[in-house]
Amino acid sequence: MTIYNDSLTSIIGGMGDPFRDKLAASNYQMTHLTDMQLQSAFETSWMVRKAVTIPAHDATRKWRDWQGESKDTQAIETLEKQLGLQAKMRQAKVLARLWGGAAIVIGDGASDPTEPLDVERFKKNGLKYLSVLPRRELAARELDRDPAAITFGRPKGYNFASLDNLVDFHPSRLVLQYGSEQADPWTATGPNYGWGDSIVTAIWEAMRQGDSVLHNVASLVFEANIDVMKFPDLMAMASQPEYEAKFLKRTTLAATGKSINRTLVMDANEEYERKSASFGTLDKIIDQFLRVCAGAADIPMTRFMAQSPAGLSATGEGDMKNYYDMVESVQELEIGPALHTLDECLIRSALGSRPEEISYVWRPLEQMSEKDLAEIGSKHAETASKLIMAGTHTGEEMRIVTTTALTDGGVFPNLAATVAESDSAADFDLGSNDDVTTDAAPRTLYVSRKVLNVKAIKDWAESQGLTVTIPDDELHVTIIYSKALVDWMKIGEAWNDEVTVQAGGPRIMERFNDALVLSFASSCLKWRNEHMVDCGASTDYPDYQPHVTLSYGENQEISLDDIEPYQGEIKLGPEIFKEINPDWQAKAGG
Repeated sequence: MTIYNDSLTSIIGGMGDPFRDKLAASNYQMTHLTDMQLQSAFETSWMVRKAVTIPAHDATRKWRDWQGESKDTQAIETLEKQLGLQAKMRQAKVLARLWGGAAIVIGDGASDPTEPLDVERFKKNGLKYLSVLPRRELAARELDRDPAAITFGRPKGYNFASLDNLVDFHPSRLVLQYGSEQADPWTATGPNYGWGDSIVTAIWEAMRQGDSVLHNVASLVFEANIDVMKFPDLMAMASQPEYEAKFLKRTTLAATGKSINRTLVMDANEEYERKSASFGTLDKIIDQFLRVCAGAADIPMTRFMAQSPAGLSATGEGDMKNYYDMVESVQELEIGPALHTLDECLIRSALGSRPEEISYVWRPLEQMSEKDLAEIGSKHAETASKLIMAGTHTGEEMRIVTTTALTDGGVFPNLAATVAESDSAADFDLGSNDDVTTDAAPRTLYVSRKVLNVKAIKDWAESQGLTVTIPDDELHVTIIYSKALVDWMKIGEAWNDEVTVQAGGPRIMERFNDALVLSFASSCLKWRNEHMVDCGASTDYPDYQPHVTLSYGENQEISLDDIEPYQGEIKLGPEIFKEINPDWQAKAGG
């Protein structure tokens, strides 16, 4: 391109030059970074390294809490530590962010790696090793184009060149992690085919500019003072070849003599002055460029620079909360699903089976203050107290739940262990101390609650064409009918004297032999039944179902399909403890 300048155009200013920044238009062009550039940037630029490692570290540093029976969760956590899963997940996440992808190999040491991993066949101690491989070591095969396949849009397999031979891995045998999401995986080419892109690609220019600003400021520090020397007739004399040597010798002598402890000798016609650079706004310039770098990395400035928030009333809580939300989404959407198959193998390898109640939760990332912990503990205690008073939970149940919550929440980290030791000591003392007072003599037990709103139930029965033959003062709900002898004092009293089963919910009309009953759901009654069984009571019906018996031998001609079950409240009186009477044993279970 030819550039024309007239006498009014400043060539020094570059006006009229389309390649100058003043007239350049913005445009976007893909920057293809080689593996060598990525490695060099990661190893030499502290900002690039932080952008890659900080989110990966934060997503895995607190890790997770397994939920279930204590012995099971301890076995799983022990196996996790033996395999180094937490550290390897962090390593895989770092490599994925740097190179665009990485994987953890699930090693069972036996089955063919090209075949899908059969989780159901995993036995105890079946998980042998976990190995981390970056994208550079795993070549993705062709993408699966079957929309019905679970691997649709992902590679059908991966190739790894080991020292001995080429190993093919089925995707189910890999915990896959990806870098930045590609705009269209189907059009991707090159080494990142089948993976993601390096996060460095998008932040490359911002990081380079940030590093350049820091380098230029550092250079400026060494040029804080600029010496200016003026020589008479310099431009005229510079055209003479012999003058150049004299000039260089003169300036060298002046520079040598210039010092705070030496004397600078000059000709009377020469002039010397020192100009100082201003650093008044450099800190603001640096700060703004660093903010751009932190924003490009999607990391709060306080976390990126490991510094306290600046300014009056500045806390940085809002920025960190948004950042933690982002990290939690990475845990839930990227790490959790990728770990699903490995977790199933982990559970079976640690326990030998797969208990349904086993699960996990991610530990919170935010560090809470002592005040926050105290408030959480107070709320847990208040909630437990309200549930006990409402009769929906027993004191022992809430003791177990709140102990776990207070321990896992960090309010009292050692509470669970302390309670377990206390319980063990109490059990030992009660079993070995001859002076302990014995409880009342065991006896059979029949516990029931009388129905208080009998009229409402009778009105409903009449509307359905039913006849209630049970006397009003005997209409009841049985809680336990124990032929085995049990110590009543161990069972203790109920938390509430009356129970109201709210209107609605599951209601079913059933026949028990010749008895017509109204069955309903009540967590309160069911938990009370289970508590009595735990205290030694027996039952002929292991699956307890609360119900009210309406009649014996009557209403046989009416089809249950024609009856609309009672949907109103069922109000029950206090618990009545009695011994079993053999004379009415046949009907006591109603």
